Amino acid sequence: MITVIRGARIVTQDASRRIIEGDVVVKDERIISAGPVFKGSADTEIDASGDIVMPGLINTHTHVAMSVMKGMADDLRFPDFLDRVFAIDRDRTDNDIAIGTKLGCAEMIRSGTTTFVDLYYSEDVIAKATEEAGIRGILCWCVLDEQFTTQKGNPLDNCRRFCGSHKKMRKSRPGVGLQGVYVCSEDTCKGAKRLSDELKVPLHFHLSETRSEVNEHKRKTGRRPAEWLNDIGVLSERSIAAHSAWLTMNEVRTMGKTGMSIASCPVSNMKLATGGVAPIPELTENSVNVSLGTDGSTTNNSLDMFSEMKILGLLQKSSRWDASVTNAQTLLDIATVNGAGAIGMGKDLGSIEPGKYADIIILDGKAPNLRPLLPENTISNIVYSANALNVKTVICQGDIVMKDRKIKTLNERKVIDASEGVQRVLRGNI
Repeated sequence: MITVIRGARIVTQDASRRIIEGDVVVKDERIISAGPVFKGSADTEIDASGDIVMPGLINTHTHVAMSVMKGMADDLRFPDFLDRVFAIDRDRTDNDIAIGTKLGCAEMIRSGTTTFVDLYYSEDVIAKATEEAGIRGILCWCVLDEQFTTQKGNPLDNCRRFCGSHKKMRKSRPGVGLQGVYVCSEDTCKGAKRLSDELKVPLHFHLSETRSEVNEHKRKTGRRPAEWLNDIGVLSERSIAAHSAWLTMNEVRTMGKTGMSIASCPVSNMKLATGGVAPIPELTENSVNVSLGTDGSTTNNSLDMFSEMKILGLLQKSSRWDASVTNAQTLLDIATVNGAGAIGMGKDLGSIEPGKYADIIILDGKAPNLRPLLPENTISNIVYSANALNVKTVICQGDIVMKDRKIKTLNERKVIDASEGVQRVLRGNI
């Protein structure tokens, strides 16, 4: 199957960060050329004249099934927010988790995300819904101490079973999750790390999201969370730490030595007023791979990575009184190539190059908010001017999942209608 995207401005995100004019040719799942005009015949041709073709965005921290909970825990102080969300989580069913996943995937498709990292329970249900949606999930089953969980059975055993039964999915991949040091003992953390090492899958966890989390852990252990996790051997190149907003420079340096990644979630942190700003320049300077996440729909209300990318940059600039930090190219890197590196798929994702999976999005280059459009301002326009409404077409691993703004994989209307009923039931249970 040959698919050709014709006449595009291609933001390759390759090692030279080239922007080139021409065609992108996809054979089955992978890109075979980018730039030269393709003169052969194709099974599918997409006219992208005047449009921007770029890699699909990679969201490295979310809870996709919580999309049906949007607006149920807004404007609450953090402890009250947690109480509300945990109360809702206790009563969730497989059906509403599936509907929430499909709703979240539809939102991500419409906003140009082709890969997301999830941290939740019931990842088997989420995996099925994600495969139906046609995008890629790195699905990390949530592990925590049994005394704190609503899962049936031991969470680490549940995670092991999920990883074993779902290791051969076409697009999605299993992973190991840790809720956070506040509900995970040393034995639980070490067990999760052993499983991640054994299966060679990502280990994803919340880290230093709030000042109280850090202070309480230091009171109990004498160490800050990142220091403690490193001391017990949990941090490694497969680690993806969400938030990482309350860090010392000693922790930053320690994290850098492990080769790990973070998933910064600026909107979530600001909406929950947890304070702290992830030290992005210092993390980068110390070899921590910085990626970007939206968090879930209760803490952000949006899964739009274009919005998240821009806000990450604005927060860094504003908090430092320095407009030069986290420039547009850096922000686009964070949302693409860095995200691919965080999930261990840098050889397959994050850029438009021969041999990589065809994870490609097309932006409407004729939209007023993206004009004037010149090679010199293309990256800035993507980062600071683009939004989800500019996304026309989305391809994931060679499959066209949205074309000309029509999602092809899901009955979007049916999913939306079902989500209303799900939230009414959830509201009735609290």
